[in-house]
Amino acid sequence: MGCEDVPLTASHATSDDLRQELMREYALRKRAECTARIQSDAVQLALDLLVRERDVSGFFQAFIRTLVEECDGIACGVWLLDDDATACELWMAYAGGRILTAGSPEWTELALPRDAMSTHLYRSPALWTGTVEYTGDDERLPEPVRAFNAEAGIGWMVVAPLRLPNRNLGWIALSTSAGEACDSMWRRALVDAIAKQATLALHHSRVAEQGRAEVRRQAVLEERNRIARDIHDTLAQGFAAILMQLQAAQRSASLPPKVAKALDTAIDLARTHMIEARRSVCALRPQDGGTTDIAAALQRMTELARRTTDVPIELIIEDLPSFGGGVEPEIIGIAREALTNAVRHSRAKRITIHASGVRSVGFRLSIADDGRGISKDRYSAGFGMTSMQERADRIGASLTIVTAPRAGTEVVLAWEPPSFSIPRMTPADGRDAAEAVPAAPVPENVHA
Repeated sequence: MGCEDVPLTASHATSDDLRQELMREYALRKRAECTARIQSDAVQLALDLLVRERDVSGFFQAFIRTLVEECDGIACGVWLLDDDATACELWMAYAGGRILTAGSPEWTELALPRDAMSTHLYRSPALWTGTVEYTGDDERLPEPVRAFNAEAGIGWMVVAPLRLPNRNLGWIALSTSAGEACDSMWRRALVDAIAKQATLALHHSRVAEQGRAEVRRQAVLEERNRIARDIHDTLAQGFAAILMQLQAAQRSASLPPKVAKALDTAIDLARTHMIEARRSVCALRPQDGGTTDIAAALQRMTELARRTTDVPIELIIEDLPSFGGGVEPEIIGIAREALTNAVRHSRAKRITIHASGVRSVGFRLSIADDGRGISKDRYSAGFGMTSMQERADRIGASLTIVTAPRAGTEVVLAWEPPSFSIPRMTPADGRDAAEAVPAAPVPENVHA
């Protein structure tokens, strides 16, 4: 009897093991089926939203709302990395039963530990490669986040990266109250599936926007080329023809001294403006890479102006900084417009041009006269004033015009090069991110 009991016990043991193995396989199959169904539903939802929503913001708002509702969530946030992947910021959040974005009035008052969470996401290597689960008081989380979780009743969090094969776009984080282990598994699967579809939508949106930006850039280049052709075929050629006629008149007759002097001045004016028209053509062409000597240009401009007026024009040029990035043509254009206005309209007895460097890197240009000043009507109606302001805006400079009746006018241009930024840390680096060095302020426009 005792010997017969041994195979019976082994048989029972084998039966129990088999039953447990079958149960494990059944559970794994059910989990796989559940995961597949979640992923399929996420794909279908993404397709529906892509058709229904016009922009990526609306797509994410609907996605977040669905995620929170399906998971009985408390809060959800989307953090996006910048283009250089040097920092991330909260872009969209679900809190208090509402979807909020940077355009929402309550955005700045949103009681979320956004800075602490942004830093945690950026500095956690595990979050760059896969989904991570947290308890509400998880020691891996920053203290402000744990305090917020305790106050909001959050007992569980899951964070999934918006990950492409070659880089990350950001993260999506879902917070709920504490749940069973089974709940956590399907919630994590849902967040994973949603994150994958959201990544594709965000990437597609950015690629499409890059395509639209390229189309706009090509349109701008084509328009610049068209304007350049028009200037070359009309203004430049017209000045060249005028110059030839004036030179022919100068050679063909013996003229009185005053007429000869006026003709010489007209020839110089035609030649100068022909050169400037051709220079404008070159500046409009994308292949233009030349620079202009501002000191020499101011000297030529002043000498030509002196030949067209009896008003004394004083030119003061101190040490000037290095320029670049197309700054010089804009400065020269502003100087020419201001000087032309002073000569033609100010009725001044004296004009002073003063160009100088500021702290070895900046530039200051002043064109002042002691004339009648600029009336409010003339100031608001003048295209030249608008042109000078637009030129200053293009190079990030400040244009200040101080004028008063019978007290003269001074046009002041202040320019400084853009500030330099210290590189921030990379995701694998443990050092603190350095802040950009702010640019020194320039004065605001003043109209006296």
